[in-house]
Amino acid sequence: MMIDYHTHHVRCGHAVGELEEYIRRGIELGLDQIGLSDHMPLIHVDPASYYPEMAMPMDELPRYVEECLSLKEKYKEQIDIRVGLEGDYIEGWEEEIERIIHAYPWDYVIGSVHFLGEWDITDHRQVHGWDGRDRLDVYRTYYDAVQKAAATGFYDIMGHLDVIKRFGYHPGAEAAAEVEALENAALAAVARSGVVMELNASGWTKPCAEMFPSERMLREAFRLGIPMTVGSDAHDPKKLGENLDRARSALWEIGFRELAVFEKRQKTMVPLEV
Repeated sequence: MMIDYHTHHVRCGHAVGELEEYIRRGIELGLDQIGLSDHMPLIHVDPASYYPEMAMPMDELPRYVEECLSLKEKYKEQIDIRVGLEGDYIEGWEEEIERIIHAYPWDYVIGSVHFLGEWDITDHRQVHGWDGRDRLDVYRTYYDAVQKAAATGFYDIMGHLDVIKRFGYHPGAEAAAEVEALENAALAAVARSGVVMELNASGWTKPCAEMFPSERMLREAFRLGIPMTVGSDAHDPKKLGENLDRARSALWEIGFRELAVFEKRQKTMVPLEV
């Protein structure tokens, strides 16, 4: 089965393309399933005074879901559409996150850590946030948040697990052993929670030039028995499916033979095709 479970569209502010354009592109690519998974609205910062174009406004969320469901019906004979959300984990805001997740009929929810407090570590406009910080401390804070996110039970899929490396900021060789231990602790938390993890192919096009998560982490995930799914994290219909052939091949080489798909928050394993 050919799938792409991580996509964003124009509503989020920093992507282009209408939802229907992604659907049509998915049909062109021969996808069996496409997951629509736009960003959860901002809840812990004031969108009016924060960086612009970060996520869809809260009043757009029901319109997003309604459009997804309408397209699901319209194209049901051509492609299987799954309605999802990339739901940020923000420590201290668990009640608000849970309320959003329970308010709509999602097929799946991706749990991602973008924010450490009010700092979005994945935003290219905010790389100055690294200035003056102990990088190892940032990694500790990030992976602590990943563990807490996995333990909430809110999410079906943990997204781009080592995205902290996106812009190439690393604690250095002398901290490699501790970073590996932090990564392994996060993977163990995912395994304990029973959730799926995604192989996010977008990392190959970012400054880190490496998939999320790394091959080493994937091998550890395989050892722990963590189920996998795949996503391009496309922010443009033209990028849909980008590098997913590499992602599937990487999973196959490690030993994975199935991918996880979801419907109404229920997981099914399907054959991995390469």
